[in-house]
Amino acid sequence: MSDPRPDGGAPAPGLDGIWLGLDLGTQSARCVAVDGTGRVLASAARPLTGRRDGNRHEQDPEEWWSALAAACREALGGVDTRRIRGLAVDGTSGTILLADAHGTPLTAGLMYDDGRATAEAAAVNAAGEAVWQELGYRSMQPSWALPKLVSLLKNASARRPGVRLLHQVDLVTWRLAGHQVAGDASHALKTGYHLVEERWPEQVMDELGVPEGLLPEVVRPGSPLGTVCAAAAEATGIPEGTTIVAGMTDGCAAQIGAGALAPGAWNSVLGTTLVLKGSSPHLVRDPAGVVYCHRGPGDNWLPGGASSSGAGVLTRHFPGEDLDALTARAAALDPDAVAYPLVSSGGERFPFRAPGATPFVLGQVPTRAAEFHAYLLGVACLERLCFDYLDHLGAPVDGPLTLTGGGARNAYWCQLRADVLGRPVLLPQQAEAALGMAVLAATSSGAGLREAAAAMVRIEREIRPAPARTARYLPVHLRFVDELTRRGWLDQAVADHARRRAAP
Repeated sequence: MSDPRPDGGAPAPGLDGIWLGLDLGTQSARCVAVDGTGRVLASAARPLTGRRDGNRHEQDPEEWWSALAAACREALGGVDTRRIRGLAVDGTSGTILLADAHGTPLTAGLMYDDGRATAEAAAVNAAGEAVWQELGYRSMQPSWALPKLVSLLKNASARRPGVRLLHQVDLVTWRLAGHQVAGDASHALKTGYHLVEERWPEQVMDELGVPEGLLPEVVRPGSPLGTVCAAAAEATGIPEGTTIVAGMTDGCAAQIGAGALAPGAWNSVLGTTLVLKGSSPHLVRDPAGVVYCHRGPGDNWLPGGASSSGAGVLTRHFPGEDLDALTARAAALDPDAVAYPLVSSGGERFPFRAPGATPFVLGQVPTRAAEFHAYLLGVACLERLCFDYLDHLGAPVDGPLTLTGGGARNAYWCQLRADVLGRPVLLPQQAEAALGMAVLAATSSGAGLREAAAAMVRIEREIRPAPARTARYLPVHLRFVDELTRRGWLDQAVADHARRRAAP
């Protein structure tokens, strides 16, 4: 299914102009300029560097700003900047720093996967147990922002008057506006922000010793925050007075970029690991704490989960090999052996939590091609189990499904995933976090998010499942589910639900 809108087609009413999406990833800072039809007019990126030491991962916050400013200057060099109307920024989830009253960083940026705060996580979960249960994610991990904040506050200098907690994007929006502006609820989630009551849980913060005034004001994503100041305009090339819109975390930004916003719609991102992000009219609560929800710009909720399995197994097991050639040979064989595609040595986290999980293979894999296919099929079966689990929780799962990430570039794998899922899948022309932020920025025109996404997100094609192959792979999927259950990793109630969903 190709997109019906030709390049240069008329934008939806109110979306005329240029919208900027700014993306802070782990390895780069990126700027894209997009018009109201979704045409990417320009893009540029600059690398980011980090420091890893065991379970610690830090970056220099000043580099976030300098890299992003340089990317903006390059991207906008050939763009009619008079048409730029708004921008939004995304960043990595749970990345924080402390800054002084002028916005100058006082600490390194503690990255999304920095796991130093193990003891603090236990204290955070004891203090906030009732709130975390109410919000549906049950507990916080050491890499979440609040445990890391508690760790930083053990340094007496962090408690000086005027010290502020900033999420990664808060530093950037401060620099863009020339003064501190509100943070967004998406980045504030892992700092303990109460998404239902839309406030900081004061009693929990008091018990943890978080000083009053340290935490930022918070608004919903899509809210106007202010405008670009003269100094930022000079540094970035973005016109002074451009509207700054509250953004979201990078995973939610990519979901918007894929257009997965209707109730029951999902975006499945297959990179090193598999990440699912969906849209629900209600908060999805997970007693196991595997799935958690962001709050969308409107009244919808964005449930999601991140697996420890995914395409990273191919890099691990087939280093330096021609993956296109292996795919062709595997497709010709089309065997039914299946491998559990666990990437992490730390166990599984979605669609079940099992710290002791280890890889396995069911069936014979006498050749490299057969082994390769077993991992492709294993990812597809795990993906189906993710939807079994989400349905078990009561999340809507029957809307449109988009496939993005590096794994979506493999055409055979996409077809295999559609066949195992037994549902059509959509491949966007270009789905990335920066594009999602451009779409979100466009809502400052008065358009709703779904309206803006419908106008700006382009679908490259649709892949429909082959019914005969779906029927063939159902027993394979159930054998895979049974093995996970036999090993004690998957709850029997979830396995039973998967079987019910597989029944004719």
